[in-house]
Amino acid sequence: MQLAFETALAFRAIRSNGLRSVLTVLIIAIGIMALVGILTAFEILKTNVTESFSSLGANTFQMTPEVVKKKKRGRAATATPEAKPITYEQAITFRKRFSANGQVGISFVAAGAAVAQYNGVKTNPNLSLTGVDDRYFDLSHTRLSAGRSFSAAELSGGRYVCVIGSAVARKLHPQKPAALLEDDLLINNIRYRVIGIADEQGGSLRMNADNLVLIPLENARMLYGNPQTNYTLNVAVKDPAAKSVLSEEAEGLMRQLRGLRLDEASNFSISSNESMMSSLLEVLGYLLGAAVVVAAITLLGSVIGLMNIMLVSVAERTREIGISKALGARAATIRRQFLLESILIGLLGGLLGAVLGVAVGNLLGLAFDSGFIVPWFWMGTGILLCILAGVISGIYPALKASRLNPITALRYE
Repeated sequence: MQLAFETALAFRAIRSNGLRSVLTVLIIAIGIMALVGILTAFEILKTNVTESFSSLGANTFQMTPEVVKKKKRGRAATATPEAKPITYEQAITFRKRFSANGQVGISFVAAGAAVAQYNGVKTNPNLSLTGVDDRYFDLSHTRLSAGRSFSAAELSGGRYVCVIGSAVARKLHPQKPAALLEDDLLINNIRYRVIGIADEQGGSLRMNADNLVLIPLENARMLYGNPQTNYTLNVAVKDPAAKSVLSEEAEGLMRQLRGLRLDEASNFSISSNESMMSSLLEVLGYLLGAAVVVAAITLLGSVIGLMNIMLVSVAERTREIGISKALGARAATIRRQFLLESILIGLLGGLLGAVLGVAVGNLLGLAFDSGFIVPWFWMGTGILLCILAGVISGIYPALKASRLNPITALRYE
């Protein structure tokens, strides 16, 4: 009963200083919003990364001409070789020799800023125009919502046909994307017939998965190929348990094809989905740490601000404190009243900040088309931190108020 009465008094004191209380609550809410928002966004990114790479399968790895610096036994590699393109001849030879151990797909990005046009409607110059072979759809887990994939004759003859992503289809024909099938469109001012529309893959950290245009590899080589073209090999081994051994075998075969000596470092990279996912999560972890430090500094500023506000409140209500003591209020009652007031301000700020943080963090989910995430643990942690901040901020002002001499307080003007 006593606690309820003192809580009511604390609420009345907060309402009587409405503007100051609102500003203090907002200061605390901003700190918690930053913390909860960052953690919510991190959970969304983590979920998206895991789903994106898991969808590629546990038995695949990629070979690319880019050289990635690796750490071995805690030490960085001593030499970083110069990256050289994986040529078409090397890719074809590798596929022939490695085919007994699994499937090998060959592809290359012909244009990273392609534009598609249909009946006067143009896309933004952000389409990934990629030349692919017959194994691309299986290895990349690309499914079609309409139409078909390339036939053997279209692939070998390098015909002007294409499979477009769902976002491209919606942009060019918003009312009925499937109407694009068997119709012609211009891709970088070159006419192609649409034979398929890829199923929607949603947001992905790998790439804009729905903003793609796939064309036969031979067609891409004819129009965009040159001696410096970088080909990517996607490899799916038959036995997932032997992936590590087979990736080393693949590295040895590629080194042989590229004429590397035993003392030379590989001038290409082999990366699995697990290693890429771990690297991305590691980078996200560093970003999360830096962001949490910034949010913690903001929260510390909120604690200092709340303490100053409470000290001002004690100074302004000195006469009120004197009257309360003269009427018989004990020092413990005065302490609890000011401490409760500080805790309530912190709690209100925490609740508001947690709600705003979840909303702000989930704005990132819209970009990746992921579900709404409510990090209950981090919301609870943020609210508890605010209550703790209220306790820390209110202890000194409450002690100061409880130690006021009632006679001196009554004389205060």
